Amino acid sequence: MIDAFLIALQTILTGTHLLYLSGGVLLGLAIGIFPGLGGIAGLSLLLPFLFGMEPVSALAMLIGLVAVIPTSDTFTSVLMGIPGSSGSQATVLDGFPMAKKGQAARALSAAFSASLFGGLFGALVLTLFVLIARPVILAFGSAELFMLTLLGLSMVGVLAGNSLIKGLSACGIGLLFGSIGGAPATGEYRMSFDNSYLMDGIPLVVVGLGIFAIPEIIDLLRQNRPIAEASKLGSGWVEGITDLVRNKWLAIRCAIIGCIVGALPGLGGSVVDWIAYGHAVQTSKDKSEFGKGDVRGVLAPESSNNAKEGGGLIPTLLFGIPGSGSMAVFLGGMVLIGLEPGPAMVSTDLDITYTIVWSLAMANVIGAGACLILSKWVAKLTTIPYALMAPFMIMVICFAAFQATRDLGDLMALLGIGLLGILMKRFGWPRPAFLIGFVLAGGMETYLYQAVQFDGWGFLLKPGVIIIGIMTAVSIYFAARHASKSDDTSGADGSVTDSVESNEKDKLTQTQAKTQHSIRPQVIFAAAVCLTFAYGLYDSLQQSFLGGVFTAGLSGLMLILSSIVLYKLVTNKFDGPVNFDNEIVAGYKGDQSVASLMHYIYWLVGLILGCFVLGYLISISLFFIAFLVLKARTSFIKTASLTMSAVLFLSVLSHVMVLDLPRGLLQDLVQLPWPIG
Repeated sequence: MIDAFLIALQTILTGTHLLYLSGGVLLGLAIGIFPGLGGIAGLSLLLPFLFGMEPVSALAMLIGLVAVIPTSDTFTSVLMGIPGSSGSQATVLDGFPMAKKGQAARALSAAFSASLFGGLFGALVLTLFVLIARPVILAFGSAELFMLTLLGLSMVGVLAGNSLIKGLSACGIGLLFGSIGGAPATGEYRMSFDNSYLMDGIPLVVVGLGIFAIPEIIDLLRQNRPIAEASKLGSGWVEGITDLVRNKWLAIRCAIIGCIVGALPGLGGSVVDWIAYGHAVQTSKDKSEFGKGDVRGVLAPESSNNAKEGGGLIPTLLFGIPGSGSMAVFLGGMVLIGLEPGPAMVSTDLDITYTIVWSLAMANVIGAGACLILSKWVAKLTTIPYALMAPFMIMVICFAAFQATRDLGDLMALLGIGLLGILMKRFGWPRPAFLIGFVLAGGMETYLYQAVQFDGWGFLLKPGVIIIGIMTAVSIYFAARHASKSDDTSGADGSVTDSVESNEKDKLTQTQAKTQHSIRPQVIFAAAVCLTFAYGLYDSLQQSFLGGVFTAGLSGLMLILSSIVLYKLVTNKFDGPVNFDNEIVAGYKGDQSVASLMHYIYWLVGLILGCFVLGYLISISLFFIAFLVLKARTSFIKTASLTMSAVLFLSVLSHVMVLDLPRGLLQDLVQLPWPIG
């Protein structure tokens, strides 16, 4: 073992290794900034260039890229309210409100400091744990993994605001949407409407961007102001580092969560940030600021998000079983350069294992350091008038969503999920709960089916299942306590921009909310939710028992819960937290200076329809011109320069990264030159 240590140390300190590691870090930083791309896209881009490279050099680039994407994807999550990847979705909840308060630099530096700590902690755990990890990982079977998904779902309670029934119903919508496509047990298509796009399910990237980014963009456009005022930016990057020191025990606990969840195949980065965020809320005495700009809501997911990379390497290296999508591509890269995962990684190739581990630590230091240096200046993006930023953000979101399956259905799904997110935000149905349900749906059903198939219902008596079950029960208990004590008037969303400014305004809006006019839209939306669950139940009854039992049970239970919400609204139960309309609470209704909710939705509909007819590049160019002239009221020269910059950026990005731009009917009928062809 000592020899392996020394060989690994000698390798990582060579100039060549450091050069390739830094190259991977820079590439990871660049890719992580673009929303929706993440580690899978970055690693996939890198793989073709690995042929013929020295294994150690290629490995350095792979590790450099893997390590820093969870760090750099924080930029858009904090500054724009757009999740940079599936692992940074929880960061939006408090990071973006901090940016709106003028604390963008503090939020970014806290996030990067926590990312650095989490990455180093994950590397340390991997160093110590790699020799004893094999029996521990093998102890987790389908039954234990199913219980872990239930543990993840138990976090819904703390993210449900002060309406637990709405939180559970929103989670149910997410579970149902996550069940669209082939059934794990039988392969039968569920709720696909004979549409080839829906047969494969809705991609997580599309759902994450639609449910969070689109509603926030429209909300800020309606307010017609910058994200933050220039006078409020300050020099909070030092304060962000001290925040980590003050909350060091929270960061340690969340890093441990990241290592554990990352090491379990099938869970990975899509859920670890939510579990860490839920843990932070549950264990905090003062929960009032979560969702409104609490720095602990940034530290928790970021420390766990980077620590999970160290944990994710354990099953990847020891068993050849990737713990996430990015680890699957990393595994392919190892095979390409001639490294075979398995028992040899802790015996004859132990030096390579420790080279990977310590490269991971060094990459985190380099990446976090670069981001910390840049954060003070990048935070100034929040002072740009939002009408100028919005077209660029919409352009990047649509481009990122299309890369999910490279089908125009991605853009339609983005629009549909975005509309759902807007309505959920308006009526106080918590979007984080929806996203947790969506993320866990596939794994939950698969693990349940496998557990019953292998052990029957006796799997419930396995020791690991009982232990995790107790943890879940404790989590639910604290969630119930939190819900019963909650007097938060921010609605039920638990997300950003849903809070109100004062108690006087609360009292006024609560009185206004009792009018029949405010109830009617809520009733219509709740009725639509009930009909959705009713259709889910009907569709499940058309399947075989194994193919439909999960969605049947889910739809039946959620139909009851959503019907209770509908009943309370119809019977005008004003005293409870179910009645919530953000149009009134935020003071939008009746304010002539605020555009209607549908106004900007029509802009998005026009852009998507334009993509189907004219193709993406032509459509986004026309969108830029129209939006900048009519909404931002820019001059001709400024409009032309911004539009040309956007077109040039898209063209170069798609060419360099070998990514497709959506083609429309025009491109199918007429042979057009690059880049519009």
